[in-house]
Amino acid sequence: MRNLKIWAVLLVGALFIATLCLAGCGTQNDGEQKQTEALPYQGQSLLVYSGAGFSKAMDAVGAAFEEKYGAKVNFNYAGVGQLLSQMEISKQGDVFFAGLREMEIVEQKGIADEYVSVVYHIPTIAVPKGNPAGISSLEDLARPGVKLILGDDQSTMIGKKGAKIFEKSGLAGIEENVVARTATVNEVVTKLSLKQADAGLIFEDNGYGVKDLEIIPIPEEQNDVDLGALCILGFTKNAELAQAFVDFASSSEGEAIFIDHGFKIVE
Repeated sequence: MRNLKIWAVLLVGALFIATLCLAGCGTQNDGEQKQTEALPYQGQSLLVYSGAGFSKAMDAVGAAFEEKYGAKVNFNYAGVGQLLSQMEISKQGDVFFAGLREMEIVEQKGIADEYVSVVYHIPTIAVPKGNPAGISSLEDLARPGVKLILGDDQSTMIGKKGAKIFEKSGLAGIEENVVARTATVNEVVTKLSLKQADAGLIFEDNGYGVKDLEIIPIPEEQNDVDLGALCILGFTKNAELAQAFVDFASSSEGEAIFIDHGFKIVE
């Protein structure tokens, strides 16, 4: 009789443990199901063309989008002139992020129908830390002997903006001071950080948090401020996913990421 009681207790205990295990598995499965349901684009991918100067912020936006929606975001960073040529030839990709002039071009070419402006893209003077040439204004860039590094004025946003700014201010002698032109604004940042020139033009956000550079603002009346904008490409094979990315990047969540990378938001 005593043995029967012991076996009964053991059986009840075993049943209790089994019940707990099944409940735990059920909870885990429920959690996994909820996680799957929370990622509506799991397993899908997106190709985003972006001006190279936006790369740090866009990498962060892409990572946040992937975490929230499950879709992998692949970026193609380059000078905007190069990107426009690639898109027109390949007719592949989903989203384009660049300046307003580039948005006008893709609309004219029928590559996109509309765009949404997200951030201000503000040209500024950048100098190596310590400002060895004593640069304080645009006019100083035309001083004899000042060495400048600028973006290519045919293929980069900052190069094109610089040409307009210099023309607007009527500065002569700028081209004589140029020691190098680069394919991206990021290269301007790198070369100035290494003190390979006295000054250059970049966008404010490119210099954000760069310890080896100093930023000298350009007065509003002399500047030519641009906007960073997003558009969905007409040949995208996943318009729903492309729209979700544009909506996320221009939402309060996306804006917070851009602000963390030194951008001012378009209200």
